[in-house]
Amino acid sequence: MDRAWLTLGLVVGGTIVGLMGTDLVLPAVPGLPEALGGDPSRAQLVLAAYVGGSCLGLLGFGALGDRVATRRLFVGSLLAAALASLACALATSIEALIALRAVQGLAAAAPAVFAPGIIKAMFDDAQAVRAIGVLASIESLAPALAPIAGAALLAAGGWTLNFEVMAGVALVVAALLGWTGGPPQVSRRGRGSFVALLRDPVFLRYAISQALVLAGLLVFVFGMPTVFVRVHGAGLTAFVVMQVCGIATFIVAANVSSTLVARFGAERVIAAGTWMAAAGALAQLLYALAGGTATVVITALFVPVNSGLGLRGPPGFFRAVLASRGDDARGSALVILFVLAAAALGTTAVAPWIERGTVPVAAMALAFHLVALGCLLLLPGLEEEKKEKDRRAVSRPSAP
Repeated sequence: MDRAWLTLGLVVGGTIVGLMGTDLVLPAVPGLPEALGGDPSRAQLVLAAYVGGSCLGLLGFGALGDRVATRRLFVGSLLAAALASLACALATSIEALIALRAVQGLAAAAPAVFAPGIIKAMFDDAQAVRAIGVLASIESLAPALAPIAGAALLAAGGWTLNFEVMAGVALVVAALLGWTGGPPQVSRRGRGSFVALLRDPVFLRYAISQALVLAGLLVFVFGMPTVFVRVHGAGLTAFVVMQVCGIATFIVAANVSSTLVARFGAERVIAAGTWMAAAGALAQLLYALAGGTATVVITALFVPVNSGLGLRGPPGFFRAVLASRGDDARGSALVILFVLAAAALGTTAVAPWIERGTVPVAAMALAFHLVALGCLLLLPGLEEEKKEKDRRAVSRPSAP
């Protein structure tokens, strides 16, 4: 059992490598035009390219998982991510860095695909719930802590040090996994398909609403370093404070979410969290349209967005897995894919107007939140599906 928890720690380390690709690099983005040429809009594509590459990696590793041993893919992807990170550190132009970031994102996607299945293979049901809770807690802290570490690395050794550290972490985790024998092989049942899930309105209700609430938050986070530094003149410290406050409130909300679900039901908590996040995004946009630039106000308005995500996140993701009809791996991969695809598209759409301040960033975030609300209002949920099945069973004539 101790060995299983050690392996879990390394699996968590592998998923953190993927998260580092955005959050650790964020503080370096505003200075990339001076270091490599280009302009702020192209610098934003350094983030979008990584997320876009991760989208391709989710699908690619999902397909390869039926043919290649999970442990080989897991360790191999970490080694490839390390090489891609080193190549990023050696880039001499913004265009080269954008291309290499897409490769880096693709290589680092495997842990997110295989982590849920690996956890299920190592633990019984009760321990798996606890292990997934550990994974989620650490992953929720990474966006708050990685920008702080990224800012320190940027000050210590310039933008290249951020990528060199990513390479070192990926190599260490891969080496330790190899030393421990690697994660267990996950057996594939060969049932279901991505197409079937994409045609299921119940699954789409939970998966798309979950993805777009998170993607709306990410688009805002991806844009604000440049807005704070280049438009508001506030410096990276203001961004770090905003992130720390947001993640802290997310953790609190996520920890009380299960209690609220037990009292009020999953659907009410999901709806309340979604409305809260949308209200925060609307307040951000209205404040920006009014000309507001005070970082303390922007940070305060960021709190309800994070709180809403924290409330709806655990039950929303769990219901998306339930709605995948036992096809847990593909269901989880699609939720992550929706998050990354939406974040990449939103970041790319905002990039040409990034120097106009908070307005375009907040507007794109709000658009995602409104679509998430639309999914909850228009698509059927698990309760509605169950009621419909019960109605059909009652109305079906009994056999003679």
